[in-house]
Amino acid sequence: MALKLLDPDDVEIFKRIRLEALRAAPEAFASSAADWESLPDEEWRRRLANNPVVVSFQGQEPIGLMGLMRQQASKMAHRATIVMVYLRGSERGGGHAVAMLNLPLDHARALGIRQVELAVSAENPAAMRFYLREGFHQIGCIPGGFLHEGREIDEVVMARRLT
Repeated sequence: MALKLLDPDDVEIFKRIRLEALRAAPEAFASSAADWESLPDEEWRRRLANNPVVVSFQGQEPIGLMGLMRQQASKMAHRATIVMVYLRGSERGGGHAVAMLNLPLDHARALGIRQVELAVSAENPAAMRFYLREGFHQIGCIPGGFLHEGREIDEVVMARRLT
């Protein structure tokens, strides 16, 4: 297992694993594959430049993805959100998720971020258990947080203090 913090030149790696995630688990994400497929390469690069994105590899093959998005408002810049979390189903349980999570958390600490938040589908109890094990706590629920194929799916909001 290897991890890489992507830079704007890693657009092809980012595209490959992000689109795989959106196609493999469309019910798990607020975005759809169609939302991302039409983006020009420059937008993919901009997203990599603005927010840290870590990819987990098995050999040369990208198998997992996780991003960190810092709040922009000055009074909220001590907070960041974990986004785009995906790990190929065949690789779960092998330590990739913990390793992927630790890299953005370390990055957040280095930036002075005090709290990391995330939203996870209420229909993904395995992910919720993972985040609880990793020190996150449920702080709320957004009923019908996003729509998938016309069906409302609740989002469980979780947070972890870093200080």
